[in-house]
Amino acid sequence: MVVATGKSILNRIGIGKIKIYKAPTYDIYEGIVEDPAAEVKRFEEALQKAIDQQGVLYEKAKKDAGEESAGIFEAHQLMLEDEDLQDSTKEIITEQKRSAEYAVKTAFDNYAQMFAEMDDPYMKARSADLIDVETDVLDFLMGNDASSMQGTEPAILVAEDLAPSETVKLDKSLLLGMITREGSSNSHTAILARSMNLPSLIQVKDIDDSWDGKMAILDGYNSCVYIDPTPDLMATLKAKYDADLKKDALLQELKGKSSTTIDGRSVHVYANIGGPADLGSVNENDAEGVGLFRSEFVYLNSKDEPTEEQQFAAYKRVVETLAPKLVIIRTCDIGADKTIDYMNLDKEENPALGFRAIRICLTRKEFFKKQLRALLRASAYGNMGIMFPMIISKWELVEAKAIMEECKQELIKEGHKVGKFQVGIMIETPASVFVADELAEEVDFFSLGTNDLTQYTCAIDRQNAKLERFSDTHHPAVLRAIKMTVDAGHRHGAWVGICGELGADPTLTETFLRMGVDELSVNAKSVLPLRKIIRSVDLSKATEWSPDEV
Repeated sequence: MVVATGKSILNRIGIGKIKIYKAPTYDIYEGIVEDPAAEVKRFEEALQKAIDQQGVLYEKAKKDAGEESAGIFEAHQLMLEDEDLQDSTKEIITEQKRSAEYAVKTAFDNYAQMFAEMDDPYMKARSADLIDVETDVLDFLMGNDASSMQGTEPAILVAEDLAPSETVKLDKSLLLGMITREGSSNSHTAILARSMNLPSLIQVKDIDDSWDGKMAILDGYNSCVYIDPTPDLMATLKAKYDADLKKDALLQELKGKSSTTIDGRSVHVYANIGGPADLGSVNENDAEGVGLFRSEFVYLNSKDEPTEEQQFAAYKRVVETLAPKLVIIRTCDIGADKTIDYMNLDKEENPALGFRAIRICLTRKEFFKKQLRALLRASAYGNMGIMFPMIISKWELVEAKAIMEECKQELIKEGHKVGKFQVGIMIETPASVFVADELAEEVDFFSLGTNDLTQYTCAIDRQNAKLERFSDTHHPAVLRAIKMTVDAGHRHGAWVGICGELGADPTLTETFLRMGVDELSVNAKSVLPLRKIIRSVDLSKATEWSPDEV
């Protein structure tokens, strides 16, 4: 038996034969071509097929992993439609008299290198996306069928690395798990794997081609893979695998039941969504509402700034469909690692600390008012909460509320109906934690964005894979900040929830309940597992959480 270790993406077990996935190779002709016009035509046809394919991959990813995860393929489509990139490719064909394959490889690689050399972490990450779409175009030019490399039988797929498009193209019914030599836990591929509930290991450095065809067990719980496992080990982990399936079935029995502890304390378990397309997963997983509607995806999924009517339609559909459940919509959180061309944002040396979220909205008032008007109009169709991100000072909150009131009065004068709604803010910086008492006087609720709160508290760039070993989401400072926020909110009558990834961490669920957290908003697939934990906790036998514990 051979044992190889890596980093687990999901605590699940996969059992089956190994299939070594070899990425397509490209034997590109580098000589002079006789008919450049014909090569330009070949490029244009392959490019259009690649563009069309992004739409197909978007729909497949949306079905398998949700709209937020699928958004990468809309970004890929925009890259392929970039006129400068297209012109650069055609220039190489016509002026250098090179083949379409050579031109694509050269032009796309040049652009990818340009992105890789940028200081902005978000733009650096786009380098890998460009290589991904380059592969799509080359596949169409050379007649490669990447899906055929998966094989025809269910298997654990092993590869050097997998791009998002490769992951989504795979036939899920034939996929028992994924193992890669490279990758990071924050990559698009890892996010897709988690969303698809697929046991996966990354950073497995001991991958060997001799594994191909051998029986293996991917153990996500212990971050390792066993090649040719012993009969005893197979029996043990097969029992664990069967127990997981049984647990999944039992979770379905929790649908329709309350998220209430043994001693009778109820906690709301909501879902995080990226848009109307995620409504199905909210209902399928019996979420009690939406704790975070990331409205920036309405902007990211549009080639031009969405109009008030377009935004109103998206917000209305979600609020109206889920009524009377609460739907909390976060106002536009653009900036940092989420950039949009039509926003014309300046390049910044440190975008995570720069012009983003509420700072953009308060500076571009008409842009902000367009969204607020759409939100207020949609509030008449259900139960809405409006949440402002990246608030660090009371004056920002007061000004945002004043602009919202201005919009409300305008709408009423125009004859529009405005419903009742709650107002809240994201707590995601040490500054907002320290002034939480002042902020709580102005809102109905707080929602802790633990991803950014951890990043800013610990000074750890969450986009940087090299810093994973230094990143501690359970850091005492983070837990104390959460407790301080809960206490401040409750002192002033505001309820407090968590909408970051930490909310779905089962090892902290009881801790959050002891802290007094009122609501947890998580990936829809985490709703029922959280409900199960909550219903097993007896707070009457537990003391109130104290910072002294850490």
